[in-house]
Amino acid sequence: MYKKLLATTATLTTLAALPAVAQDCPIKVGVLHSLSGTMAISETTLKDTMEMLVEQQNAAGGVLGCQLEAVVVDPASDWPLFAEKARELLTVHDVDVIFGNWTSVSRKSVLPVIEELNGLLFYPVQYEGEESSKNVFYTGAAPNQQAIPATDYFLEELEVEKFALLGTDYVYPRTTNNILESYLQQKGIAAEDIFVNYTPFGHSDWSKIVADVVALGADGKKVGVISTINGDANVGFYKELAAAGISADDIPVVAFSVGEEELSGLDTSNLVGHLAAWNYFQSADTEANEAWIDAWKARMGDERVTNDPMEAHYIGFNMWVNAATAAGTTDVDAVRTAMYGQEFPNLTGGTAVMLPNHHLAKPVLIGEILEDGQFDIISQTEEVPGDAWTDFLPESAVLVSDWKELGCEMYNTDTSTCVQIKSNY
Repeated sequence: MYKKLLATTATLTTLAALPAVAQDCPIKVGVLHSLSGTMAISETTLKDTMEMLVEQQNAAGGVLGCQLEAVVVDPASDWPLFAEKARELLTVHDVDVIFGNWTSVSRKSVLPVIEELNGLLFYPVQYEGEESSKNVFYTGAAPNQQAIPATDYFLEELEVEKFALLGTDYVYPRTTNNILESYLQQKGIAAEDIFVNYTPFGHSDWSKIVADVVALGADGKKVGVISTINGDANVGFYKELAAAGISADDIPVVAFSVGEEELSGLDTSNLVGHLAAWNYFQSADTEANEAWIDAWKARMGDERVTNDPMEAHYIGFNMWVNAATAAGTTDVDAVRTAMYGQEFPNLTGGTAVMLPNHHLAKPVLIGEILEDGQFDIISQTEEVPGDAWTDFLPESAVLVSDWKELGCEMYNTDTSTCVQIKSNY
């Protein structure tokens, strides 16, 4: 009961600007995204996004009378190097805030450094949940803002009866699929009707796995694929589906890591009709989104697309600016306090709200892939409050994260006790 109350009745307060204190200029914004290695194809865009946001804020007068300086480092898709670069940003460059990371393994590498040095990280990518840190604001989707609604769409709208959970072999897909297996069984799907498979990054031979997925429907029941496959492995997967004569009508796929950036420049003929679940698509028809796209293309070129993690940085950055302004300082503890209840218009027509568990309230969108690499938005919810601890694993269902009132990452509602863990990934 407390968990639901916390999630749905987060108090929204307007913070009066505090008297300004002496602020060192320039204000340094750390950018921790891979510019080389396997993740550069996705993360370079987020580096470009942050540089654009900093430029726009400077043109608007900066923050607290100071101009902003983007301090960019390259962790090179090397998970331990993320930790080293985070330490460099905080101790050598003395940044006031960090925007960065993509994969969960890179975030978990950074966590102990951020917590040790009391830094502040804004993390913009959908993730597996089951985590809460005083030093991180999670502006991407938690499972209840992507994975669970997408599964509900399969169950209710497409009447899928059997599920193939296909993922790349690392923490995000494994934890997400663990949650989904439990959720599906609670929804009445038998364990034998759930096929789970993991493949390494860059996997290319999909013939056996696709054959197994097809065989799942040999009894005539409707099969759907929930994909947490990451990176270029998606290309081979969709090609193999097409080679096997499987269309989106036969076996629909909903992907959690395929967006406009991943589709740009690819032959999308094998992907048309399949789905993706995000909190934003470039095709969202709003004035705010049109202005955002125009600014992005004016800076980067007409061929460059926008995507969901970019919107997460857009929201997170503007909330940080407003929180620092309200606090009258970029001090991490003061900004953290000012973040609770922050509101900022999202790009899909609603309002993002920062909750006491360091997650946002965000809408959930289901998009159908079009031949031009864009998405036809076929479903959109109202804002859904992000949940750090899932309701669908028994050990997590009793937990809440509340940094505003309880100062606790894992408050057990059964025992009324707080368990605080120190990150040691």
